[in-house]
Amino acid sequence: MILFKNVSKIYKGNHFTLTALEEINLEIKEKEFVCLVGKSGAGKTTLLKLLIGEEKPTKGRVFFQDIEVNRLKPNQLPQLRRRIGMIFQDFKLLPKKTCFENVAFALEVCGRSQREIKTLVPQLLDLVGLLDKKDHFPYELSGGEQQRVAIARALVHQPDVIIADEPTGNLDPINTWEIINLLLKINELGTTVILATHDKEIIDKIQKRVVVLEDGKIIRDDFQGKYLI
Repeated sequence: MILFKNVSKIYKGNHFTLTALEEINLEIKEKEFVCLVGKSGAGKTTLLKLLIGEEKPTKGRVFFQDIEVNRLKPNQLPQLRRRIGMIFQDFKLLPKKTCFENVAFALEVCGRSQREIKTLVPQLLDLVGLLDKKDHFPYELSGGEQQRVAIARALVHQPDVIIADEPTGNLDPINTWEIINLLLKINELGTTVILATHDKEIIDKIQKRVVVLEDGKIIRDDFQGKYLI
């Protein structure tokens, strides 16, 4: 489903050269749940940017299903990104829109009808356990609830993959596990999940595949679900 083939990414400036990724070979299959692990600067974010076409590799090829991502033109990227849902550490909700409106907005910009929106948005809010708060604004929600709205928004296009980039970084332990359990549920429903995290407790508890990055290289790819370096 996802394939990084001999991928390197090098940033060059007037007085510096930075190798963000070096000779990455990685395959992620359909319906997998993969924990992408590494310290800040290890290359996790660069890897994810290559997958959604935000960056292009200096060397190598990136595939998403039958699409060679690095060959896509800018006007082809929105179609790709509808198949990849993104969840971030800082939620990225629109503060002046309600829960319902935040999720609906992602559909409106793609030209979906009001009938579709009125049907789909409640289903997604129900999935994340927030249908009763559909008229609340982000400031009226806890951090965990805001992240659940963000997950509902990421699911609007029924993506093949969900990328969660440090989604629990701003949350307390209780809300953290609510989000992780929701991601596991989404994965059980058939969506591939890539979870970028440095939280050892999460990795050890959920027992999913762990890919460890260090200095731009994959130093471990473990299907036993333990964060051991």
